[in-house]
Amino acid sequence: MNEKKYFVHETAVVDEPCQIGEGVKVWHFSHIMSDCVIGDGCNLGQNVVVSPGVKLGKNVKVQNNVSIYTGVICEDDVFLGPSMVFTNVTNPRSAINRRGLYAETRVKKGATIGANSTIVCGHDIGEFAFIGAGAVVTKDIPAYALVVGNPSHQIGWMSEYGHRLEFDTNGKAICLESKEEYLLENNRVTKIRNKR
Repeated sequence: MNEKKYFVHETAVVDEPCQIGEGVKVWHFSHIMSDCVIGDGCNLGQNVVVSPGVKLGKNVKVQNNVSIYTGVICEDDVFLGPSMVFTNVTNPRSAINRRGLYAETRVKKGATIGANSTIVCGHDIGEFAFIGAGAVVTKDIPAYALVVGNPSHQIGWMSEYGHRLEFDTNGKAICLESKEEYLLENNRVTKIRNKR
């Protein structure tokens, strides 16, 4: 017997073929289109649309009312806040078909995209970056960056646990929750591998 190892609410639609990992939950009125890859442990809230060819890594959390359009790739542990928006064409016109011109947008491991923010296509969101609620992203965002506003601008750095990092004069900061140490050099943040 080939029993599904994921949950799809009875009001949701899943087109074939697509790959859905173990432990995935797809909630009310959502639509998963063909040729999607959805990794283990993902949670897709109410009224979510996943367009053809989208790839979601493991443990991606998609809140209500999010459409993930063709060209978007989300790596593991990404958080997509309620009603945030992706685009996939830079110059859309109703009367002109640009389906072959979809730009790729990559959201890297551990990044958070806040509620009602907009990600203009063709840009990378770095690992563990934090996009504040309502921000409009129009360029690449570095790893661990904290950005807000329209257009978005960087106001600081965030830890992997989602806390703002305060760097000392030596360029070092410690996450309040995890106690992990980070280094800021040449406007780039890296996590220092602590010895255990």
